[in-house]
Amino acid sequence: MKHIDPSDPKRVEAMVRGALEEDGAGGDVTSAFVGLGERTADGTIDVSAPVTLCGIDVAREVFRRVDAACTFEALRHDGHHAAAGDAVCRLHGRAASILAAERTALNFLQRMSGVATMASRFVEAVHGTGAVILDTRKTIPLWRELDKYAVRCGGAQNHRRALDTMVLVKDNHVRVLGGPERLIEAIAGRKHEGQFVEVEVDSIDFLRALLKVRVDRIMLDNFTPAQVAEAMERVREFRAAHTVRRLEIEVSGGITLENVRDYAQPGVDFISVGAITHSVPAAPMSLSVQ
Repeated sequence: MKHIDPSDPKRVEAMVRGALEEDGAGGDVTSAFVGLGERTADGTIDVSAPVTLCGIDVAREVFRRVDAACTFEALRHDGHHAAAGDAVCRLHGRAASILAAERTALNFLQRMSGVATMASRFVEAVHGTGAVILDTRKTIPLWRELDKYAVRCGGAQNHRRALDTMVLVKDNHVRVLGGPERLIEAIAGRKHEGQFVEVEVDSIDFLRALLKVRVDRIMLDNFTPAQVAEAMERVREFRAAHTVRRLEIEVSGGITLENVRDYAQPGVDFISVGAITHSVPAAPMSLSVQ
C-alpha cells in the first residue's frame, strides 16, 4: 500500500483484513460449489456514471490479500475523474480469487469514490469565491481515515480529525457553562497560546459579544444567507480594526449543493458540510469477468 495517501496505512491494512474476514473471503462456498478450481479470468472494474475516483490502492490491497498472484493494473488513480463506461482497473488471476475479493474491493471503492465525488461537486459549486469546503467528524465509525482521505481526493479539505486535535466550542459546551456570557468570561480568563480556538455562534448578538475576546475562528452555525451577510458586516469592521491577525470565518449547518454558493460570500473563509461524508450515495461501479 505504498501509494496510498492516508496518514496511517497500517490502520487501512487492518481495515482491509477485517473487511475480508467479515465477508468470509477465505472460504467462498459458491466458487467451490460450482467448481471454479484453478480456472483463470480477466476482469475490469467499470463505472456507470461520472465519478471522482478514490480507493484504487485500497482495492489493490484487497485483491493482494486474497491472492498475491492476482495482477491489478490501475487505469485511473485517486483524484482522477472517470466518465460513465470507463474502466478503472484491469484484473487477471484465479477466477475464484477475483470473485472472493470482488464485493470487499467494490465496497471500499464505491464508498470512497462516493465521498470524493460529493466533495468535488461542492468544491466546483463555490469555485472562484475563495471559500474552502471542509468536511466534519460525521463519518462512519472507524472509517474516518478513509472518509477524510476521500474528501481530500475530491479537492476539499479536512476539518479537525478528532476531539484531541483542536479546540472547537459548540452549542452544548455553551449550554453547560450557562450561556454565551459565561463562555466569554471563560475565554477572557484563559491563556491559549499555541492552541487554535474556534467557537460556534448561533446569533448576531453572540457574534458581536464574542468579538470582544480573542479567538481564531468563528463558526456561523445555521445562519441563513441573509444572516451571514449581516454577520460579515460586523466581521469586516472587526478585521479593519485588527489587522495584525485575521479572524477566520466558517459557515456551517443546512448547507446543500443548491445553496452553498449563497453562503460563499466575500470574506467567508470556510464552509463545512456534513453531507460530504454522512449521507453520500455509493459511486456506481461493477466488476465484470471474462
